[in-house]
Amino acid sequence: MQETRLDTARIRAARRAIDPIFLDTPLYCCEALEPALGCAVSIKLETANPVRSFKARGTELVASQLADSGRHAVVCASAGNLGQALAWSGRGRGLDVTVVASRFAPAVKLDRIRALGAQLELVDGDHELARDRATAIAQERGIRLLEDSLDIETCEGAATIGLELVDAKQAFDAVLIALGGGALATGVGHVVKACAPGVEVICIQPLGAPAMTYSWRQRRVITTDSTDTIADGVAGRRPIPAVLDDLLLVADDAVLVQEASIIAGMRMLLDHAGLVAEPSAALGIAAILENRDRFAGRHVATIVCGSNVGIDAYHRWIGTAPIHRS
Repeated sequence: MQETRLDTARIRAARRAIDPIFLDTPLYCCEALEPALGCAVSIKLETANPVRSFKARGTELVASQLADSGRHAVVCASAGNLGQALAWSGRGRGLDVTVVASRFAPAVKLDRIRALGAQLELVDGDHELARDRATAIAQERGIRLLEDSLDIETCEGAATIGLELVDAKQAFDAVLIALGGGALATGVGHVVKACAPGVEVICIQPLGAPAMTYSWRQRRVITTDSTDTIADGVAGRRPIPAVLDDLLLVADDAVLVQEASIIAGMRMLLDHAGLVAEPSAALGIAAILENRDRFAGRHVATIVCGSNVGIDAYHRWIGTAPIHRS
């Protein structure tokens, strides 16, 4: 494999800086899903932790480095989950954390960022506008800007999930990974391709937020003017060139799925696995639903990457989803 920005030895070492509460998350074959999907599905559950997503694996690295270097302030833009994770990691190390987010982000995520002690600034726009504002704050205050997916810590923190997948010695045929900014996909993808190159790495985005998938397919950065998806955690419009370069080296495919399939995937995870998943976390199940023949009889792993979802919206969505019975 050609070299990405990531380093496998550094990823293994990263585990020492991450609070064990975020490591060695459950990985199990969910037999109840197999009759409905036509394939064996192993779930890597990244929601049973204090921030209910995988993001703290990366923010733990950043916060540890800042604390060790004597720097005490950091700012990030977030769709919600990164902000919660940085607030949690920073609080434990005495850091001054500022999070910039869209005021249209799910209230449950914004409320949790505040509850964890971070300063929250809201912008009247989408995540890309929040990125611009976070950059300006970092320049104005002379503080660390944490850029999700661009900063290698976010990718290598997420990559520890890949270590846990390959070290489990289960015979996966494919790993299905939600694709947003790319930290999760490039991190896990790097480890899988380095340690288990025969396993297919498939990235999934919503049809309503396709910028990174279009970029992967055309091998150059493609931006979009807007997004239209309930999967707020992956709704970016401006891919980062360096992240795309990594993704081109580790992803075997990038697919787009419809909103109805995302909602049906959420319903299936609730009905068959007893899991509340935010829309981004159901992208892997959505991909199977839309490509049954491709996955028939295979063993796939999917990362349930977050469960931060407003209860009213969640019930509204799954209430409209079809019930899949075996």
